[in-house]
Amino acid sequence: MKHAGPIWFLIPGNLTTPTGGYRYDRRIIDGLIGSGWRVQAERLDDSFPEPTADALADADRRLATIPDGDTVIIDGLAFGLLGDVAALHERRLRLIALVHHPLALETGLFAARAEALRMSESRALVAARRVVVTSAATGDVLIRDYGVPKERISVVEPGTDPAPLAAGSEESVLNLLCVAAPTPRKGHDTLLRALAPLVDRPWRLDCVGSLTRCTRTSIALRRLSERLGLSERVNFTGTVDEPRLEAFYHRADLFVLPTRFEGYGMVLAEALARGLPIVSTRTGPIPNLVPADAGLLVEPDDQPALEVALTRVLDDPGLRRSLAAGARSARARLCDWDAASAEFGRVLEGLHDG
Repeated sequence: MKHAGPIWFLIPGNLTTPTGGYRYDRRIIDGLIGSGWRVQAERLDDSFPEPTADALADADRRLATIPDGDTVIIDGLAFGLLGDVAALHERRLRLIALVHHPLALETGLFAARAEALRMSESRALVAARRVVVTSAATGDVLIRDYGVPKERISVVEPGTDPAPLAAGSEESVLNLLCVAAPTPRKGHDTLLRALAPLVDRPWRLDCVGSLTRCTRTSIALRRLSERLGLSERVNFTGTVDEPRLEAFYHRADLFVLPTRFEGYGMVLAEALARGLPIVSTRTGPIPNLVPADAGLLVEPDDQPALEVALTRVLDDPGLRRSLAAGARSARARLCDWDAASAEFGRVLEGLHDG
């Protein structure tokens, strides 16, 4: 089926970057192309979300070359910093902001920087004819805190690939798995401190994710692991390829994500797809994504509560089996990428029809 186009997709940095946001962009682009849309992906400067003056000027030049009336999707990692640039082009282009999570909600920012980002993103979103978010929870944040009208927001949740059920460790030592680049927002520090009192239990933890995305945090976490006496238990793998990631999932007994905020939580859906019990946090869309019978959720940064949840799951094989059964039930309800791309296509069609 042929659609009107082309659709321009502007993405800061390398589209192959192994994060949930970039993976979402890749899969949506591939799905749109597969269903007949003409998509032109363009790379913006790597400096976003802290763009240089040259990066902003380059974004302006790229938008200026796009013909009047065309639809342009800009990833939120850049869009939130393009308020002035977007204002120059909002009348002649159909601008769509793709917001994975608001920039100001990244953990570890100074208050002044967070407020500057909130104001910048608020200003930029005014220029968007449509704002696509990956969860209703993120949409609610944009309505409440950023003044985006509800009627301009569309929710397109990520898809999840079918996957085989995890086999588990098949031994007495339980394999815990956390898939997330060590950044302040992901809460690895809280996880390590919650696990430190539990060294009398048989467990090991694989933390899978880029160690260069936030080098300072990666170094700090290694040092914290050493201070807590966990170096022999905790493995920071760095970036791994897909076959190795699949192997980590397959031998896992429990998936943990002590995140402080998520726009969606794609790795949690991937854990559910493998029937893994989950321990995570009650933030953003996670309570809707992880059913109560599939995981134990605690408040972000609540180390004592996280320790209790981990203790319960480590000590009670029956609870692990029950949560795994809940995860297996939830996997049947997960959206696939074809459905996600089709929903994104409907958003584009509505923009063209409007």
